[in-house]
This record gives sequence, C-alpha cells and structure tokens, in this order.
Amino acid sequence: MSKTTKVQRQTTNNKQQSLSDIINILLANRCIKTEKEKEEFYNPSNPQKINLKDVGIDAKEIKKAVTRITEAIKNNEKIIVYGDYDVDGICSTAILWETLVSLGANAMPYIPSRFTEGYGLNAESLKQLKDENPDLKLLITVDQGIVANEKIDFAKSLGLDVIITDHHEPGETRPNALAIVHTTEMSGSGVSWILSKELRQVMGTRLQEDHLGLAALGTVSDVLPLIGVNRSIAFWGLKELRKTERPGIKALVKEAVIDQREIDTYHIGYIISPRLNAMGRLEHAMDSLRLICTKDHLRAQELAAKLGKTNRARQEKTDTTLQHVDSNFGCKWNGENLPKILFAYHESYEEGIIGIAAGRLVDKYYRPAIVISRGEEFSKASARSVSGVNIIELIRKVGSELYVNAGGHSMAAGFTIRTENLEILKRKLNEACELEITSENLTKKVRVDCDLDFDKITPSLYLELEKFTPFGFGNPEPTFQSTDVHVVNSRLVGKTQEHLKLQLVQGEGEAMFDAIAFRMGKYYSQLSPDKPIQVVYSIEKDEWNGRKKLQLKIKDIQIS
Repeated sequence: MSKTTKVQRQTTNNKQQSLSDIINILLANRCIKTEKEKEEFYNPSNPQKINLKDVGIDAKEIKKAVTRITEAIKNNEKIIVYGDYDVDGICSTAILWETLVSLGANAMPYIPSRFTEGYGLNAESLKQLKDENPDLKLLITVDQGIVANEKIDFAKSLGLDVIITDHHEPGETRPNALAIVHTTEMSGSGVSWILSKELRQVMGTRLQEDHLGLAALGTVSDVLPLIGVNRSIAFWGLKELRKTERPGIKALVKEAVIDQREIDTYHIGYIISPRLNAMGRLEHAMDSLRLICTKDHLRAQELAAKLGKTNRARQEKTDTTLQHVDSNFGCKWNGENLPKILFAYHESYEEGIIGIAAGRLVDKYYRPAIVISRGEEFSKASARSVSGVNIIELIRKVGSELYVNAGGHSMAAGFTIRTENLEILKRKLNEACELEITSENLTKKVRVDCDLDFDKITPSLYLELEKFTPFGFGNPEPTFQSTDVHVVNSRLVGKTQEHLKLQLVQGEGEAMFDAIAFRMGKYYSQLSPDKPIQVVYSIEKDEWNGRKKLQLKIKDIQIS
C-alpha cells in the first residue's frame, strides 16, 4: 500500500475457515449479530411500513403540509413543485409532481437553471412564476429550502404559502415556512416519497409503485448510507427499477447498454446518474425531468440520446478542467508542499464541472478539495471531502460573512463568494485546516473484512455475497485481502491506458482469476511473475460473450 494508505482489517481468519465462518465475519463487521438483525438485513422491510418517527420527520409538520395541499387541490389552486437540478432533486420533483397530478391537483414542476438562477430558490424566478400564474398560492420545495430563509420570506411577501421538504443540514435559524418536512436521515427523494405516501393515505388512493424506484435512484445518487430505511428504499426500489415500464428509464438503460433486469447500485452511481446529472451541468435539467416523466416512448428515446451525448461532452470538459488544475496547481501539490485542503480556481472552470473535478482531486490526493468557477464579481465553488472532515462545517466556520450563500453535507458542499474574497478564504481555510485536520484524517483507509485464500473464492461464496446487496455508503462491498499472489499476466487497458488487467494465482495453488485494477496503471512497470504481491479486492461476476465467471476488482496493491 502507498504511504498514504492504511489497511483497516476488521477480522482475520485462518486457512480452515468454512463458508459460514466467512459470512459470519462479514455480518459481524456490519454490526449484525442477532437473528432479528440478520433477518432485517437480508430481507429489508417494505418502505411502505416506515413510520415518521423512524426517520426523524415531525408528524405535526407533515400533517400541516398534507392539510394545506389537500385544501389547494380542493380549491384548484395552482401549486409549484420547486426542485433542484441533480438526480435527487429531479427524482424528488417527479415523485411529488406526479402524485399531485394523479390526485387532481393543478400542479406544475419547476427546475431552476444552474447558470442563471443557481441552487435553491431564486427571488426573480419566484416573482416571474407568480406574475405568470396569478392563481399560484402554494409553493413546495423538494431537496432544498431548509436554509433559504430570506427567499421564503420573499415568497410569502408575494402571497405564497411555502412547504419545505428537504434533507440537507439546517442552519441556525428555522425558515418561516408554513410547514417543514425535514430529516437528514434520508435523501430528498426519500422525503418526497414519504410526503406523497402520507398524502395518498389521507386522499384514500394507492401508492404509485414505481415511485419507490425513483426514490432509490435519488438515494443512491446522493450517496446516503444504505442502512436502515435507506437500505429498505434501495432494496425495494431496485426491484421496481428492474421491472418498471416507465419509458424514460427503459430508454435510458438501453442508451447506456445496461440490462434493465440487472440494475444495481453500481449502474446508478456510475452510469445512470452521470447521464441524468449531465443536463443540469451543461444545459438545463428540465430535459432529465422530462425523460423521467414522459409517457411517449419515441420522445423518451430522443431524450435518452440527448442525455448520452451531453454526458460525453461533460466527460471531455471534466478531463480538460483536471488537466488545467494539474498543470497550474497540481505541479505545486507534492511532498511537503501538499496542503491539507486543495484550493483551485480559474475563469475557465465551468460551474457544472467543478463538483466532479473536486471529487476527482479527493480521489487522487485524499484530502478535501474546493474547485471554483471564477467570475468577475462572484465566483461559485464546489467542495468535496474525506471521512472525518465535515466540509460544510469547516466552510461555515471560517467566516460566514465571506459567502453570498453556502450549503451542503459533511462530504459535499457548495457556495457563492465575491471574487475579491477568494484569497482571503484560501488563507483562512488553510489556517483552519492546519489546526483541525490531522494526518490520520488524510490517510486513506482501505477497509478489509478478512484475509481470504483464492481456493475459497467459489460460486457458492459469490451467491452468499449477493445477499449483502445493495452495496453503497454504509454497506460497502465485502472486501478481502490475499498475500503471496503472483501476476501471471498484466496489461494496461482503457482509453488513456490508466487501468490494469491482470491474471493472478496464489502461491502454489491452481485457482487463477482475472482481475481489474482501475486507475492503478502506475504499478504496471513494477509487476512481474517472480515478484509476489498483496492485494485487497472485492469479488464480482464478469460477463463476456455470454460467458460468466468470477473476477477480482482490485482496491489496493502492495508489491513486496
């Protein structure tokens, strides 16, 4: 392992371990010990059984929200569902808007533009919506609004009642909204699904089953811990996604060359979400919402093709931005000069790309990163963090007076700042990080469930591992470590030759496995059959030309 990597071995095992021993270790590592806990883990409860107390939502607030919405439906008042341009925001909007329409509401969805309106409620947009819709009486936010105090006061001055549904970290002062349906324990789409469920119960109609699939899309995309209620939503929602007849989902998975019956959290996180996010990053996210909601199969195909094309453009722009960061900032980030927080800004960095760029910098350097699209008067920033460093708390702590606005989670945040304050912010962040971030925080931890010999990697083991799905934050893929591993074959693969494709055997054993090591091409020149290595990996099923076999997905390599 590299100097910045630390293996966290949960439990070791000896060579005599049985299949049941291995599975018990994996369960224990996830704090699952009793038979009741095992049953709930393997067979998560249907989310329809969720009660509000379980997820930290105030029953009084949701009752106020449902009462006001039913009143608006009865009186045929115009309702705006005001969303957000990421996957969670799009799915939140789709769930609530479709629910309202099915209940007879005069409702309209609204997604702001990242570039002209920014994140959250926009005062000019609210005024325009009211001017264009004189009968507009009720505004419902989804996946945002919990820190929009001033904008909500402005909406009220326009004669609007405001219901907030959100899951982001609240500020010090509660917004003056009619009702606040909020919890930090779920995704925005999960909160939207809960409100829709409560609304349908009061109205006496059945839940729309495939809305749970959209809630799963938002939950996985927003990297919520897949434990408890979020595991239930992901588990049951994936079932719905695999069988949904929603034209937009079917067209999207076809464009992405995914077998709909096999959709899992990997496909959502790395293939589906980037396509849905791409519109909001480069153009306007309304087309992503249109794709999700359309009932026209031809229109769905056209929109899916547009999303795929836009996503490819997004990938190219991301590569260009990272090359510029590397040339202008990365050249100074090495050895003792590597700061505890990475800070890069330039006028060429596009708002829709900076979040991805910040995430890639965290992957490469393993420390918090802030990438900023520099403007003449105002600059917009995206921040990503590492475990143990609450990035939104850190941003707020160094001086809230510096920001026009700021919000987010412990691991991801965004803010707008006056350009003249960028260097002040950089200095203050560096000073704060020197005091608050330890070397332990900046040591990448590779988690290992247990040591494993290659002869224990069998189809039977894989079938047991599948029962641990869905994998994600809070429930990572079971990860193993093997020593005395020899490289029979190795080659560089990928467009930029940055990945490794390997054939591995262990010791004198006969079992040989193919392995893929993403972004580990740097090890290629050091590998040879006579140099034993130590590998950390997960086990996956590889399908090629109709053949299925087990493959190792390498997480880390140590060369003896």
